[in-house]
Amino acid sequence: MTATDIAALHLPAIGLGTWQSQHDEGVRAVRTAIEKGYRHIDTAARYQNEAAVGEGIRESGIARDDVFVTTKVWWTELHASAFRRSVERSLSELKFDYVDLLLIHWPNPDVPLEETLGALADAHRQGLARKIGVSNFPVAWLERAVALSPVPLSVNQCEYHPYLNQRKVLDACAKHGLSFVAHTPLGSGRLIGDPMIAGIAARHGKTSAQVLLRWLVQQPGVAALPKSTHARRIGENIDVFDFALDDGEMRRIAALATPGGRISKVAWAPEWDTA
Repeated sequence: MTATDIAALHLPAIGLGTWQSQHDEGVRAVRTAIEKGYRHIDTAARYQNEAAVGEGIRESGIARDDVFVTTKVWWTELHASAFRRSVERSLSELKFDYVDLLLIHWPNPDVPLEETLGALADAHRQGLARKIGVSNFPVAWLERAVALSPVPLSVNQCEYHPYLNQRKVLDACAKHGLSFVAHTPLGSGRLIGDPMIAGIAARHGKTSAQVLLRWLVQQPGVAALPKSTHARRIGENIDVFDFALDDGEMRRIAALATPGGRISKVAWAPEWDTA
């Protein structure tokens, strides 16, 4: 198993997150990831590394159509004209004619969602994005986006790991046929030292990170974006398809969720769903 296939979206189950991967380090991380079998690379205008991502893909020698590239438009650029400029800049930085997936990075209550979704749909119609979606959208925002979008949405990318219960958003994505892509899948490293995770990892002969990622991609319709710039860990993070967690392990890991488990705490965040 190397990919999920939800709502006609062929999305690799494990992709490379690139937040904070800059310049030469970012180029090397992307090139290494592709060499180790990754076929999904995630970036964003806000990361200021789209040029490095594009260069890493070209240096890998892989054909453009053989790698799935996601980028995102920042929440301050959601008026239609600013949105279009952001997409054009992203493609210029990447040196690509299109991205495979274009996302609204965060919702913005000060910009009409209809306007932003119209600009997102226009990017799709113009061939600049093969698929479109949203990121960091809780259920209420997601329901509105699905209802208002002129083009079907394919993805909601949100923080997700065992310390954060995302059942409500997961159910909403399943209801509408959207893939759920987990960013911050290792809880920014906070779960690596969890003794229960470590115990399960030891039983399977795997690392704690591999167990955490397996827990995510073993759930229907869920993909994950671990971030690393270290070659060994990049390789380990995609090596999660030769074992499976049993039902008891899946439940015990899910039971780690806590009300204070969210990592992404930004001033502009929407009102999150509670468990």
